[in-house]
Formats: sequence, structure tokens, C-alpha cells
Amino acid sequence: MVGLLIQIYQLIPTLFQIYSWILIIYILMSWVPNVRESQVGVILGKIAEPYLSIFRRFIPPIGGMLDISPIVALFVLQFVQGGILYLFQLLIRAIA
Repeated sequence: MVGLLIQIYQLIPTLFQIYSWILIIYILMSWVPNVRESQVGVILGKIAEPYLSIFRRFIPPIGGMLDISPIVALFVLQFVQGGILYLFQLLIRAIA
């Protein structure tokens, strides 16, 4: 059981890094016209938009143009990763 928890613990940063890169790529795609409408853009949008939309509801664009909500979303994602890793550490210590 402990071995499985350790493997999951080691996998978590990789999964969070992959999702962070998906968000970054999706955000950068907004700078290039019509890229979000491509097949890759649509797929990345289905993965990224549900998470980003949470922050867009609460953080309006600055000056109606500059959307800083993705930056906040990336910071929150890092905090969530740290929290999950901490909980796994506590769980592994409790079981071991």
C-alpha cells in the first residue's frame, strides 16, 4: 500500500506540470489569430477552459483587454499541487 502511495506521490508533480504546460500553450495560442479554432486549439480549450473560467468569473480583464486570470490560475494550481503533496506525505507517514 505504501509503495502505491509513493508512486502516486511521485506522479502528481508530473501531472500538474503537464496541465500547467497545457494552460500556458492555450494562453499563448490566444495571441495568434485563429489558432484556438484549430483542432489542437479546440482540444486544449476543452481541457483548459473549465479551470480558467473559474478565475475569469472573479477577475475582470484590466482595462478591458489584459486578462490576468490565467496567471492567478497558474499560481493557484501550484498551491494546490503543494497541498496535495503535503497530504500524501502525511498519509504515507501515517501508514508507514
